[in-house]
Amino acid sequence: MRRVRRPGLAACGLGLLIGLAVAARPTPAPSAAAQDRAADPLPSWNDGAAKKALLEFVKVTTDTGGPRFVPPEKRVATFDQDGTLWVSHPMYTQVVFCLDRVPAVVKEKPELKDREPFKTALNGDLAAVAKLPMKDLEEILVATMTGMSVEQFQAEVREWLATARHPRYRRPYTELVYQPMLEVLKYFRANGYKTYIVTGGGQDFVRVYAERVYGIPPEQVVGTAGGTKYGFDKDGRPTLTKEPRLLLNDNFAGKPEGIHLMIGRRPHAAFGNSTGDREMLEYTTVKNPGARLGMLVLHDAAEREYAYGPARGLPDTQVGTFSVALDEEAKERGWTVISMKSDWKRIFPWEP
Repeated sequence: MRRVRRPGLAACGLGLLIGLAVAARPTPAPSAAAQDRAADPLPSWNDGAAKKALLEFVKVTTDTGGPRFVPPEKRVATFDQDGTLWVSHPMYTQVVFCLDRVPAVVKEKPELKDREPFKTALNGDLAAVAKLPMKDLEEILVATMTGMSVEQFQAEVREWLATARHPRYRRPYTELVYQPMLEVLKYFRANGYKTYIVTGGGQDFVRVYAERVYGIPPEQVVGTAGGTKYGFDKDGRPTLTKEPRLLLNDNFAGKPEGIHLMIGRRPHAAFGNSTGDREMLEYTTVKNPGARLGMLVLHDAAEREYAYGPARGLPDTQVGTFSVALDEEAKERGWTVISMKSDWKRIFPWEP
């Protein structure tokens, strides 16, 4: 029989002493900042009506003994993206992506070089592009986002996001997310809510980075969606090709329509920032039983981010318009308007 060699007393004693020493070692006290974060789930928010509304809503909807308790399976919160979760000025990120792809499209189709709106886009004059009518912008979007497989499109988006930089901040677009809203997403999920992006932006575009940036998986992204066609690639692999065919315009009334189509539950909370989100907030809050929360981000921090309305005397804009009528409806409906200037201690995760 093979004799099993056991460690000597010296080795056992040394191990015991090491174990005792590690066990006896005092655990470092958490920093003051860490303690504050643990006590406050929304540390980037100033105390005020907006923060109070968020905390109160989550409290009453998760109180099992309370009259406004929401069962976990019904806890749905929807978030617009552009201007609500990340920067949308001076131009929507996806539009910038499409403009950057115009040279590649023109290379494949040289006949577009001297044709509008591609001629204006090739000049690189964003001010001129911003003045193009919507039908011209839509033509650019269709030309730059269709005619390729879904996988090829995803690869194009990932490559662009890795190199593109915002003209003001000189940072990747995926770093221009709002820290206070990231905290709201995390806070809601920690309390049993499913968080969905409901955006007028392209569904396929946002799904590329939503999980990495927001913690929201692609199946919880509802956006403007185009048609696809099933077929096989040159290697015989089944594939979907993006077609110039609109299935869902997920903006204005299209948002509640998309919510019904893709989610199948009426949200208990909805977050937006512009007239394009009005119907989503109405669908969520108006004459619905139980606790409901509607919130709108107002961009009124010109030095730290941007300022635009035209509500409350802010400059007018075609990108993320917050109209006077929307502001008045917010007061009538009891929606909370979040002031970037007053309600947020910091805007971006990289700020000190």
